[in-house]
Amino acid sequence: MPSPAPGRRPRVLSGAQPTADSYHLGNYIGAFRQWVALQDEFEAFYFVPDLHAITVEYDPAQLRERTYVAAAQLLAAGVDPERSALFVQSHVPEHAQLAWVLGGVTGFGEASRMTQFKDKTAKGGQDSASVGLFTYPILMAADILVYQADQVPVGEDQRQHVELTRNLAQRFNHRFGETFTVPKPYIVKESAKVYDLQDPTVKMSKSTSSPNGVVNLLDDPKKAAKKIRSAVTDSGTEIVFDPQEKPGVSNLLTIFSVLTDRTVDDVVADFEGKQYGHLKVALGDVVAELVSDFGSRTRELLEDRAELDRILADGAARAREVAVPTLAAVYEASGFAAPRPAGA
Repeated sequence: MPSPAPGRRPRVLSGAQPTADSYHLGNYIGAFRQWVALQDEFEAFYFVPDLHAITVEYDPAQLRERTYVAAAQLLAAGVDPERSALFVQSHVPEHAQLAWVLGGVTGFGEASRMTQFKDKTAKGGQDSASVGLFTYPILMAADILVYQADQVPVGEDQRQHVELTRNLAQRFNHRFGETFTVPKPYIVKESAKVYDLQDPTVKMSKSTSSPNGVVNLLDDPKKAAKKIRSAVTDSGTEIVFDPQEKPGVSNLLTIFSVLTDRTVDDVVADFEGKQYGHLKVALGDVVAELVSDFGSRTRELLEDRAELDRILADGAARAREVAVPTLAAVYEASGFAAPRPAGA
């Protein structure tokens, strides 16, 4: 497979959909903090996947606004446009163009087995899902391969998508010659997983959690603190980290540990002999401070749309510096006739 050019840092790519008015605490702890850290080691490409967002019913005006809000939040989280290319997916047409080519080497059964499509159709039948949702994993593969990404930071639940991407890259390379870098999933083993505050047996999720189970990064600080104070805890009174027997308290300890850059053991030691309420109040204050600072920074960025447009345009230009030659190599390998000037 193609190797990084001499002197080039390995590439990493990831994105977060603009399907809600705010990202949540689980996104921040489970993904964005890792993205920020990876900027030191990798040539990073981070994007807002607006093309993925239209695979379900949506409102165009809302999508446009949420795309800006998503970009501002990624910047507020610490994505540095001087060190990373931050862009909107639809601003780089090579994503969609490559997805069509990859569709030609993807088996129908292979696509049918992807978890997202299976889950959707299991609930509402095949008529409840769009063709876009069916081909969603192929576009995701194109997102990765168009940048010749070496690694892809994803949660364990996204490993299947990266495996499909690897299979398609290897299949294309075998049929048409070495064209794509075969990426590896970058799954941070010690990455904290944040659970629903009202049901700590399931992940915090915008789509499945109750409103009080999710702390949104753009929540009012007092509201965020109240959600923490109202979190479901467990039987008993001792504050210990035991995800099996005490999932509620363990979830709060995990959040406290990550947001204060301390070990869980240190946090537990601080609350020895104290009640659950003490932990909730203290963590509520920590979370309130986080969302206050995060919200202020996001609103500041949104107030200057011209600057936000400039950042995104610059990111798209940098992204296309890699995407355009990749697509050209794919077209050449695929046997497409190269366009010629009239009369040439």
